[in-house]
Order: sequence, then structure tokens, then C-alpha cells
Amino acid sequence: MTALQTTTRATWLRRRPFTHHNRLAAAVVLANLVAINADPTDMVVANLTLAVLIRQQHVINLLFRLATSAPTTWPLRVRWTLGKVYHFGGLHVGGAVCATAWFAVVAWTGADPLAWVILALLASMIAFALPNLRARRHDLFERTHRFTGWATLALFAAHSAAQPGFPGSTRFWLLTAVVVSVALPWLRLRKVPVRIVRPSSHVALVSFDHGVTPFAGSSTAVSRNPLLEWHSFANVPAPGRSGFRLTISRAGDWTGALIDDLPTHLWVKGVPTAGVGNIDKLFTRVVWVATGSGIGPCLPHLLSGDTPARLVWSTRDPRATYGDDLVDEILAVQPHAVVHDTVRDGKPDLVELALRAHREFAAEAVICISNRKTTWHVVESLEARGVPAFGAIWDS
Repeated sequence: MTALQTTTRATWLRRRPFTHHNRLAAAVVLANLVAINADPTDMVVANLTLAVLIRQQHVINLLFRLATSAPTTWPLRVRWTLGKVYHFGGLHVGGAVCATAWFAVVAWTGADPLAWVILALLASMIAFALPNLRARRHDLFERTHRFTGWATLALFAAHSAAQPGFPGSTRFWLLTAVVVSVALPWLRLRKVPVRIVRPSSHVALVSFDHGVTPFAGSSTAVSRNPLLEWHSFANVPAPGRSGFRLTISRAGDWTGALIDDLPTHLWVKGVPTAGVGNIDKLFTRVVWVATGSGIGPCLPHLLSGDTPARLVWSTRDPRATYGDDLVDEILAVQPHAVVHDTVRDGKPDLVELALRAHREFAAEAVICISNRKTTWHVVESLEARGVPAFGAIWDS
């Protein structure tokens, strides 16, 4: 048996559908099956608390801080697994599904008509969150999740308050924690001034300086109508300067309108939230693979230089699309970067480019920032070859 065959067999469990995200969701379901004889209402509250808190910004930042605090002297396989911390959405999915299943028991065995209303709301949230529907109708998914979630929480609190012994009980405090978790980002809702540079009709570089300088590897959610839709983008802080930038490319109606309109203000809420890029600190050397505006999430790490890195960037006519200033800024800190111009050189084999950079740079890991199809292809192809690879999974 060759070394490649051995590695492939050792890593096949990292591929879909056996991702860490799905394994975490399955673990939650298994834990609920073990507790099958527990009180259904208690299990609803426990799973609801897990589903909500695991998506709370401060909790996410804590998870990343804990996972990335491992020293680079630890075995690579351990750090490889810790780097998958961004799959925590599996806990959210598992908790939400199990909370709904337990509430079906509550509705079936009880006599409160309100329970059936709550169950219908929970079921609708799950339906609109199914991957295919969510991808096709993301705005509808987001609004259903927000408004139905708020209504469900209010009705469930009313349903619980009617039960004897609820005030001061464990259920009471857990529901209080859920309410605070949901409300906290909205307490930091602000409309802030922005400065937008449009180097081409495809890209907007949005600068913020409203007293917040986020950490490298974080993201900020922005909106033009805070009740209807939010869009998250990677923060690009510059060393020694206040504020930050977002690199926004034309990828739909919302981004297209922003690039065309160039608004003077945008809404922000909550705090900068850690993302997949944070895991670079787990490794001694990394390769960043980006396509198009995926350069945005890579840029703060390249500028800081905290982890030695090599960039592979595939994009159409980089200077015409992103402007000389941004390209020169990148090349100043990455003089050996592989910049593949798709207009001039055609579509590249990103897996081969990543493997070559990984080998020549003696890197420990590859982080890919691209669209869904490309990210999954690059990450799964590299991990099948025994290379630790990471990239967004578009699940929550």
C-alpha cells in the first residue's frame, strides 16, 4: 500500500457527509437519544439554549480563542482537528432539530393550543434553513429565521411562564440567557459613516473608522436596512492604523446596489466576530489560497505577518479590478505571491498551485477563501492528499 493510499484512507472521514459539522450535529442527536426519558420541556430548553448560545458572537470568539491557543509544538494532527473549530454550527443545527423534536412531544402530550403554534414556527424555521432552499432564497431564510425566531422565543417564554414553579427555576435562567444572547448584538446597533472607493465596477473598498479596530481574522455584519438583511464581510485592519476596510465584490443584488450607489453610511451591530482565518495561528507556516475578492479575508493576516505565509491568488485582471494601490499593498508584503490573472492565463488548477506552494514554502496548512464550490473542491482534494486544509462551509 502506498503512502498516498494510507493517507487517503486516514482522511476520508473528513469529506462530506462526514465533516466535523455533521459529526457535531450527530453527537447532539445521540446525546438526546441517551436522555430519551428526560422531561420533554427541560430538553426543549436545554437544546434551545445550545442552539442560540453557540451562535452568539462572544461565545464564537471564545471558542476560537480556546481552539487557537494550542502551541505550534503540539502534534500536527491535533492542531489540524482544532483548526476545524469553525464547524461549531453543527451544534446549532443539532440543538435546533432536537429542540423541535422534543417540542413535538410537548405539543402532542399537552393540551395547550399555543404549543402547536410554537411547533409550527419551529418547523418552518428548519424548513427554510434546509441547504438548497437557503441557498436559493437566502433573504427569505434570513427574515424567517429572525422574525420567526423572535416570535417563537416570545411565545415559548409565555408558554413556560404559565407552568408552576417557573420563576427562579433552571428553565427560567436558561431562557433568560437565551433572551440576553439574542438581544445583545442589537444593543450595539449603530449607523456609522463609511468612505467607499470603487476601483472598478466589480469591487468596492469600504473604509470604517468609528472607534472600532477589529482583530485580524474577524468579520463585521453590515446592512442598509437592519430589520431585513445583513451581510458579513471579513475585516481588513491595517497595522498601526485605526479603523478597518471591507472588500466587497459584486455578487448579487445587495452588493451590486452598494457598488453602484456608494452610500455614505451603513448599519453595524454586535462585535467583530472570529472566522476561519483565525486558525492560521495554529501553524508555523500557511498557504493562503484566494479567488477574486477572497483576498479580503487573507489581507489582514498577510499585512500583520504574525504567521509566515505564502499567497496564491487567482483573479481576473487584478490591477484593473482592485486598483494599483491594493495590489501594490499585497505585493509589498508578499513579493513571492502567485498571482494568477484569469483573463491572461485562463482558469488555473488551484489544487496543483496550492500543493506546489505548500511544498515549496514548507507550509503546515492551507486556508482557502473562495466560493462554495471551489472551496469545497480545494479543501477536500488537499485533505485527501494528507494536507491540512480549511475553508468556510456555509452551514450554521
